[in-house]
Amino acid sequence: MDRAAPLSGIHRRLRLATAIGALLVLLGTHMVSTTGRADAAPGVNAIRVAEFPADCTYSHRLPDDPIIFPGLPGASHMHSFFGSTVTNAHTTLPDLVNSPTTCNPRTDVSSYWVPTLYNNNVPVEPAISTFYYLGEGVRADVVAATQPLPQGLRIVAGNAKATGPDESIARWSCLHAGQVPPSKNFVTCPAGTMLESYLDFPQCWNGRDLDSPDHKSHMAYPVNQACPATHPVHVPKLRQVLRYPVNGNPAQFRLASGPGYTMHGDFFNAWPVAEMARRVQDCIRPVIKCGHDGRPI
Repeated sequence: MDRAAPLSGIHRRLRLATAIGALLVLLGTHMVSTTGRADAAPGVNAIRVAEFPADCTYSHRLPDDPIIFPGLPGASHMHSFFGSTVTNAHTTLPDLVNSPTTCNPRTDVSSYWVPTLYNNNVPVEPAISTFYYLGEGVRADVVAATQPLPQGLRIVAGNAKATGPDESIARWSCLHAGQVPPSKNFVTCPAGTMLESYLDFPQCWNGRDLDSPDHKSHMAYPVNQACPATHPVHVPKLRQVLRYPVNGNPAQFRLASGPGYTMHGDFFNAWPVAEMARRVQDCIRPVIKCGHDGRPI
Protein backbone atom coordinates (compact mmCIF):
# COMPACT_ATOMS: atom_id res chain seq x y z
CA MET A 1 0.00 0.00 0.00
CA ASP A 2 2.84 2.38 0.85
CA ARG A 3 4.34 1.88 -2.67
CA ALA A 4 1.03 2.00 -4.62
CA ALA A 5 0.19 5.58 -3.60
CA PRO A 6 3.27 7.20 -5.20
CA LEU A 7 2.73 5.19 -8.42
CA SER A 8 -0.88 6.35 -8.59
CA GLY A 9 0.28 9.99 -8.25
CA ILE A 10 2.83 9.53 -11.00
CA HIS A 11 0.19 8.12 -13.33
CA ARG A 12 -2.09 11.08 -12.65
CA ARG A 13 0.72 13.53 -13.40
CA LEU A 14 1.55 11.70 -16.65
CA ARG A 15 -2.08 11.84 -17.78
CA LEU A 16 -2.21 15.57 -16.94
CA ALA A 17 1.01 16.27 -18.88
CA THR A 18 -0.30 14.34 -21.87
CA ALA A 19 -3.54 16.33 -21.86
CA ILE A 20 -1.68 19.65 -21.62
CA GLY A 21 0.60 18.62 -24.48
CA ALA A 22 -2.37 17.73 -26.68
CA LEU A 23 -3.99 21.08 -25.90
CA LEU A 24 -0.81 22.95 -26.82
CA VAL A 25 -0.60 21.07 -30.13
CA LEU A 26 -4.20 22.02 -30.92
CA LEU A 27 -3.54 25.67 -30.07
CA GLY A 28 -0.40 25.71 -32.19
CA THR A 29 -2.23 24.21 -35.17
CA HIS A 30 -4.96 26.83 -34.87
CA MET A 31 -2.44 29.69 -34.73
CA VAL A 32 -0.58 28.44 -37.81
CA SER A 33 -3.78 27.95 -39.78
CA THR A 34 -5.10 31.46 -39.09
CA THR A 35 -1.74 33.17 -39.62
CA GLY A 36 -1.30 31.80 -43.12
CA ARG A 37 -4.85 32.21 -44.36
CA ALA A 38 -5.62 35.06 -46.74
CA ASP A 39 -9.24 34.90 -45.64
CA ALA A 40 -8.51 35.11 -41.93
CA ALA A 41 -10.86 37.38 -40.05
CA PRO A 42 -9.79 41.05 -40.06
CA GLY A 43 -7.52 41.76 -37.13
CA VAL A 44 -6.17 38.18 -36.84
CA ASN A 45 -2.40 38.59 -37.22
CA ALA A 46 -2.99 41.39 -39.76
CA ILE A 47 -0.44 44.17 -40.24
CA ARG A 48 -2.34 47.31 -39.30
CA VAL A 49 -1.41 49.54 -42.21
CA ALA A 50 -4.01 50.65 -44.78
CA GLU A 51 -2.12 49.86 -47.96
CA PHE A 52 -1.99 47.99 -51.25
CA PRO A 53 0.82 48.48 -53.82
CA ALA A 54 1.44 48.32 -57.54
CA ASP A 55 4.98 47.90 -58.88
CA CYS A 56 4.98 49.35 -62.38
CA THR A 57 8.27 49.27 -64.26
CA TYR A 58 9.31 51.82 -66.87
CA SER A 59 7.49 51.45 -70.20
CA HIS A 60 8.48 54.25 -72.61
CA ARG A 61 9.37 57.92 -73.06
CA LEU A 62 7.47 60.54 -75.05
CA PRO A 63 7.16 64.37 -75.08
CA ASP A 64 3.43 63.85 -74.50
CA ASP A 65 0.93 64.48 -71.69
CA PRO A 66 -2.65 63.27 -72.26
CA ILE A 67 -3.89 65.21 -69.20
CA ILE A 68 -2.24 68.61 -69.66
CA PHE A 69 -1.91 68.54 -73.48
CA PRO A 70 -4.48 66.02 -74.75
CA GLY A 71 -4.34 65.43 -78.48
CA LEU A 72 -1.12 67.45 -78.86
CA PRO A 73 1.83 65.11 -79.46
CA GLY A 74 5.20 66.70 -78.74
CA ALA A 75 3.69 69.62 -76.80
CA SER A 76 5.15 68.60 -73.45
CA HIS A 77 8.62 68.17 -71.99
CA MET A 78 9.84 64.56 -72.00
CA HIS A 79 7.94 62.16 -69.75
CA SER A 80 8.74 58.65 -68.56
CA PHE A 81 5.66 56.42 -68.55
CA PHE A 82 4.84 53.48 -66.27
CA GLY A 83 1.97 51.00 -66.29
CA SER A 84 -0.02 51.05 -69.53
CA THR A 85 2.29 50.59 -72.49
CA VAL A 86 0.14 52.53 -74.98
CA THR A 87 -0.03 55.97 -73.34
CA ASN A 88 0.51 58.95 -75.64
CA ALA A 89 -1.03 62.37 -76.27
CA HIS A 90 -4.23 60.84 -77.65
CA THR A 91 -4.84 58.32 -74.86
CA THR A 92 -8.39 57.95 -73.51
CA LEU A 93 -9.86 55.65 -70.87
CA PRO A 94 -10.90 52.92 -73.36
CA ASP A 95 -7.30 52.82 -74.63
CA LEU A 96 -6.03 52.13 -71.12
CA VAL A 97 -8.70 49.62 -70.16
CA ASN A 98 -7.72 47.40 -73.09
CA SER A 99 -3.96 47.92 -72.88
CA PRO A 100 -1.02 45.76 -71.80
CA THR A 101 0.69 46.92 -68.61
CA THR A 102 4.07 46.77 -66.90
CA CYS A 103 2.39 46.64 -63.49
CA ASN A 104 2.33 43.94 -60.87
CA PRO A 105 -0.58 43.25 -60.47
CA ARG A 106 -1.55 42.94 -64.11
CA THR A 107 -5.04 44.12 -63.22
CA ASP A 108 -3.65 47.65 -62.90
CA VAL A 109 -3.75 49.07 -66.43
CA SER A 110 -3.55 52.67 -65.22
CA SER A 111 -0.99 55.09 -66.57
CA TYR A 112 1.55 56.93 -64.42
CA TRP A 113 4.10 59.42 -65.73
CA VAL A 114 6.80 61.81 -64.50
CA PRO A 115 9.34 64.19 -66.05
CA THR A 116 12.36 62.24 -67.26
CA LEU A 117 15.49 62.44 -65.09
CA TYR A 118 18.80 63.20 -66.84
CA ASN A 119 22.32 62.53 -65.59
CA ASN A 120 24.81 64.56 -67.63
CA ASN A 121 22.04 64.90 -70.23
CA VAL A 122 21.61 61.11 -70.49
CA PRO A 123 18.11 59.88 -69.56
CA VAL A 124 17.93 57.65 -66.49
CA GLU A 125 14.91 55.53 -65.59
CA PRO A 126 14.02 54.23 -62.13
CA ALA A 127 15.29 50.80 -61.17
CA ILE A 128 12.34 50.52 -58.77
CA SER A 129 8.99 52.23 -59.24
CA THR A 130 6.24 51.55 -56.71
CA PHE A 131 2.84 53.20 -56.43
CA TYR A 132 1.29 52.77 -52.99
CA TYR A 133 -2.43 53.21 -52.33
CA LEU A 134 -2.80 54.31 -48.71
CA GLY A 135 -5.26 55.27 -46.03
CA GLU A 136 -3.33 57.80 -43.98
CA GLY A 137 -3.10 61.50 -43.16
CA VAL A 138 -6.73 61.64 -42.01
CA ARG A 139 -8.72 60.54 -38.95
CA ALA A 140 -9.60 56.88 -38.47
CA ASP A 141 -13.28 57.51 -39.19
CA VAL A 142 -12.36 59.16 -42.50
CA VAL A 143 -10.22 56.15 -43.47
CA ALA A 144 -13.13 53.84 -42.58
CA ALA A 145 -15.35 55.76 -45.03
CA THR A 146 -12.84 55.76 -47.92
CA GLN A 147 -14.41 55.45 -51.37
CA PRO A 148 -12.82 53.73 -54.39
CA LEU A 149 -10.99 55.88 -56.90
CA PRO A 150 -13.43 56.31 -59.79
CA GLN A 151 -12.31 54.82 -63.08
CA GLY A 152 -11.13 57.58 -65.41
CA LEU A 153 -10.06 59.93 -62.61
CA ARG A 154 -7.05 62.06 -63.51
CA ILE A 155 -4.80 63.48 -60.79
CA VAL A 156 -1.71 65.68 -61.00
CA ALA A 157 0.63 66.18 -58.03
CA GLY A 158 3.57 68.53 -57.69
CA ASN A 159 4.45 71.74 -59.49
CA ALA A 160 6.19 71.52 -62.86
CA LYS A 161 6.47 75.33 -62.92
CA ALA A 162 7.96 75.77 -59.45
CA THR A 163 10.60 78.52 -59.35
CA GLY A 164 12.01 77.40 -56.01
CA PRO A 165 11.68 74.80 -53.22
CA ASP A 166 9.00 76.82 -51.41
CA GLU A 167 6.63 76.19 -54.32
CA SER A 168 7.22 72.44 -54.30
CA ILE A 169 5.97 69.32 -52.50
CA ALA A 170 8.74 67.14 -53.97
CA ARG A 171 10.87 65.04 -51.65
CA TRP A 172 14.28 63.66 -52.59
CA SER A 173 16.32 61.31 -50.42
CA CYS A 174 18.78 58.40 -50.64
CA LEU A 175 17.90 54.73 -50.41
CA HIS A 176 19.68 53.08 -47.44
CA ALA A 177 21.35 56.37 -46.47
CA GLY A 178 19.11 57.83 -43.78
CA GLN A 179 21.92 60.09 -42.63
CA VAL A 180 21.28 62.28 -45.70
CA PRO A 181 18.45 64.72 -44.86
CA PRO A 182 15.58 64.73 -47.38
CA SER A 183 15.15 67.82 -49.53
CA LYS A 184 12.78 69.30 -52.09
CA ASN A 185 15.72 69.43 -54.48
CA PHE A 186 18.26 66.79 -55.47
CA VAL A 187 20.51 65.48 -52.69
CA THR A 188 24.04 64.05 -52.69
CA CYS A 189 23.74 60.29 -52.23
CA PRO A 190 26.77 58.22 -51.13
CA ALA A 191 28.33 55.65 -53.45
CA GLY A 192 26.39 52.40 -53.46
CA THR A 193 23.03 54.06 -52.80
CA MET A 194 20.25 55.27 -55.08
CA LEU A 195 18.53 58.63 -55.46
CA GLU A 196 14.86 58.32 -54.54
CA SER A 197 11.82 60.50 -55.09
CA TYR A 198 8.62 60.51 -53.01
CA LEU A 199 5.46 62.29 -54.12
CA ASP A 200 2.04 62.21 -52.44
CA PHE A 201 -1.07 62.86 -54.53
CA PRO A 202 -4.17 64.64 -53.18
CA GLN A 203 -6.74 62.27 -51.69
CA CYS A 204 -9.92 64.36 -51.39
CA TRP A 205 -12.24 64.41 -54.42
CA ASN A 206 -15.12 66.80 -55.15
CA GLY A 207 -17.29 63.78 -55.95
CA ARG A 208 -18.27 65.03 -59.43
CA ASP A 209 -15.45 65.67 -61.87
CA LEU A 210 -12.90 63.22 -63.25
CA ASP A 211 -10.77 66.19 -64.31
CA SER A 212 -10.92 69.99 -64.18
CA PRO A 213 -9.76 72.85 -66.45
CA ASP A 214 -6.59 73.35 -64.39
CA HIS A 215 -6.32 69.59 -63.80
CA LYS A 216 -6.05 70.15 -60.04
CA SER A 217 -9.10 71.88 -58.59
CA HIS A 218 -11.28 68.74 -58.59
CA MET A 219 -8.88 67.29 -55.99
CA ALA A 220 -7.57 68.62 -52.66
CA TYR A 221 -5.29 67.65 -49.80
CA PRO A 222 -6.73 67.03 -46.30
CA VAL A 223 -7.06 69.87 -43.80
CA ASN A 224 -6.83 69.02 -40.09
CA GLN A 225 -6.94 65.29 -40.86
CA ALA A 226 -10.19 65.51 -42.80
CA CYS A 227 -11.34 66.30 -46.31
CA PRO A 228 -12.58 69.89 -46.80
CA ALA A 229 -16.28 70.49 -47.41
CA THR A 230 -15.54 71.43 -51.02
CA HIS A 231 -13.95 68.00 -51.61
CA PRO A 232 -15.83 65.69 -49.24
CA VAL A 233 -15.04 62.30 -50.79
CA HIS A 234 -11.98 60.59 -49.32
CA VAL A 235 -10.21 58.22 -51.74
CA PRO A 236 -6.97 56.24 -51.28
CA LYS A 237 -3.87 58.40 -51.24
CA LEU A 238 -1.49 57.58 -54.06
CA ARG A 239 2.18 57.72 -53.07
CA GLN A 240 4.71 57.54 -55.91
CA VAL A 241 8.13 56.15 -54.94
CA LEU A 242 10.84 56.12 -57.61
CA ARG A 243 14.40 54.89 -57.04
CA TYR A 244 16.97 55.91 -59.61
CA PRO A 245 20.33 54.08 -60.03
CA VAL A 246 22.41 57.26 -59.67
CA ASN A 247 24.30 58.94 -56.83
CA GLY A 248 27.01 61.51 -56.24
CA ASN A 249 27.13 65.18 -57.20
CA PRO A 250 23.56 66.41 -57.89
CA ALA A 251 24.89 69.19 -60.14
CA GLN A 252 24.83 66.61 -62.94
CA PHE A 253 21.10 65.90 -62.49
CA ARG A 254 18.11 67.64 -64.01
CA LEU A 255 14.50 66.83 -64.77
CA ALA A 256 12.92 67.45 -68.16
CA SER A 257 10.86 70.09 -66.33
CA GLY A 258 13.86 71.70 -64.59
CA PRO A 259 15.46 71.40 -61.12
CA GLY A 260 14.53 68.67 -58.65
CA TYR A 261 11.85 70.80 -57.03
CA THR A 262 9.84 70.70 -60.29
CA MET A 263 9.20 66.99 -59.79
CA HIS A 264 5.55 66.16 -60.46
CA GLY A 265 3.46 63.14 -61.28
CA ASP A 266 0.39 62.38 -63.38
CA PHE A 267 -2.06 59.54 -62.80
CA PHE A 268 -4.83 58.32 -65.12
CA ASN A 269 -6.87 55.70 -63.23
CA ALA A 270 -7.89 52.62 -65.21
CA TRP A 271 -8.15 50.02 -62.43
CA PRO A 272 -11.14 47.69 -63.01
CA VAL A 273 -14.01 49.10 -60.95
CA ALA A 274 -14.70 45.90 -59.00
CA GLU A 275 -11.01 45.31 -58.25
CA MET A 276 -10.47 48.83 -56.91
CA ALA A 277 -13.63 48.51 -54.79
CA ARG A 278 -12.47 45.17 -53.36
CA ARG A 279 -9.08 46.51 -52.35
CA VAL A 280 -10.61 49.55 -50.66
CA GLN A 281 -13.03 47.27 -48.82
CA ASP A 282 -10.45 44.65 -47.78
CA CYS A 283 -7.31 46.75 -47.26
CA ILE A 284 -7.95 50.48 -46.80
CA ARG A 285 -11.12 50.68 -44.70
CA PRO A 286 -10.16 47.96 -42.18
CA VAL A 287 -6.54 49.26 -42.08
CA ILE A 288 -4.84 46.09 -43.30
CA LYS A 289 -1.58 45.83 -45.24
CA CYS A 290 -2.19 43.96 -48.49
CA GLY A 291 0.14 42.61 -51.14
CA HIS A 292 0.04 43.02 -54.90
CA ASP A 293 -2.87 40.60 -55.08
CA GLY A 294 -4.95 42.78 -52.77
CA ARG A 295 -4.95 40.14 -50.02
CA PRO A 296 -3.72 40.61 -46.44
CA ILE A 297 0.00 39.95 -46.04
